[in-house]
Amino acid sequence: MSLRSADGGAASGQTAGESTPQAGGRKPEDRRTAARKRKNFLGRQPLGLLFSAPYVIYILGVLAFPLGYAVYISFHDYFFTAPKVKVDRPFVGLENYITVLTDPAVQRSFANIGIFLVINVPLTVGLSLVLANALNRVTKLKTFFRVSYYVPYVTASVAVVGVWLFLFQQNGLVNSVLGPLAPNPSWLVNSWLAMPTVALFVTWKQLGFFILLYLAALQNIPEELYESAAVDGGSKWVQFWNITVPGVRSASVLVTLLATITGANLFTEPYLLTGGGGPDGASTSPVFLMYQMGILQGNPDLAAALGVVLVIGVLLIALIQKRLVGGKED
Repeated sequence: MSLRSADGGAASGQTAGESTPQAGGRKPEDRRTAARKRKNFLGRQPLGLLFSAPYVIYILGVLAFPLGYAVYISFHDYFFTAPKVKVDRPFVGLENYITVLTDPAVQRSFANIGIFLVINVPLTVGLSLVLANALNRVTKLKTFFRVSYYVPYVTASVAVVGVWLFLFQQNGLVNSVLGPLAPNPSWLVNSWLAMPTVALFVTWKQLGFFILLYLAALQNIPEELYESAAVDGGSKWVQFWNITVPGVRSASVLVTLLATITGANLFTEPYLLTGGGGPDGASTSPVFLMYQMGILQGNPDLAAALGVVLVIGVLLIALIQKRLVGGKED
C-alpha cells in the first residue's frame, strides 16, 4: 500500500501536458529546434553542398587565394627569388599604390580603358539585344544564323587577328574601299584610332556570346504581351521598347557587367593588334602594364598594387551600372 501511494503521489505531482525530460536532459522540442537550425544552415538540399564543393575549392584556390596574396604583395617590397631562398620583404604601406597611381603610363592605360568601355559596352549591349531580337523572330535558317554569330567567339584570337590586320593595315581592304577618306596614319598605328579599332574588334568577337544570353532571356517573355500590343495598335518599335527591353533587364545587367569585366581585363587584343599597346601607349591596358611590371621588369609589388586598384575600379563601375541598368530593387 505504501509503495502504491508513493507512486501515485509522484504521478499526480506531474502537470498534465508536461513532457518527461529525455536522456541527456534535452526535451524533444529542443532537439527539433536544433535540427531545424542545422537544416537552415545547410540549406534545403544539403547534398548540393557536396556537388558544389569542387567548384568552391576551385574558386578558393584559383581566384580567392591569388587575390588575397596579391593584396599582401602590394603592401610589401616584394621581388622574385630562387626557390627556398629566404629574403626580407619589408612592409611599405601605401608606397606601391602611390607609385602606381602617380605613374603617367598607368594613368594613360586607365584612360585607354575608359575609351574602350565607352565604345564597347553600349555597342555590345545594343547590338546583341537588337540582333537577338531579330534572330528570335527568324523562321528560316535560324540555326545557321545563330552559329554564324557565335563562330567568332569560339575562334582563337590569334586566328581572327590576322584577318583584322589584313583589313585595317595601311594597304588593307578597308582603306582601299575608303580611298581618300582613309585615315593616315592607318587605323592600328594611329594614336587616336588604335583603341577604338580594338574596341570594335572585341565587340565583333564577343557579340555571339551575348546574343545567346539575350536569346535565352527572350524566351521568358510571354508572346501574349506582343499580341496584346499589336491589337492595341503598337508598332514594332513600341513593342520592342516597352516589352522587350524591360523584359530582358536582368540579362542587360549581366551583359553590361560581363562586357565591363572583359574590357577591364583587356590584354590579348591590343598585344596582338597593335604590337603591345602601340602606338606610344595609345592602346596599352592596365593588365598589359601588370604583365610588363611583374614579369618583364621584375616588380610584382607594383603589378599587384595595380591589380588591386583595377579590381576596386571594376567593382565600383559594376555597382554604378547595376544601379543605372538594373534599377532599384524593392
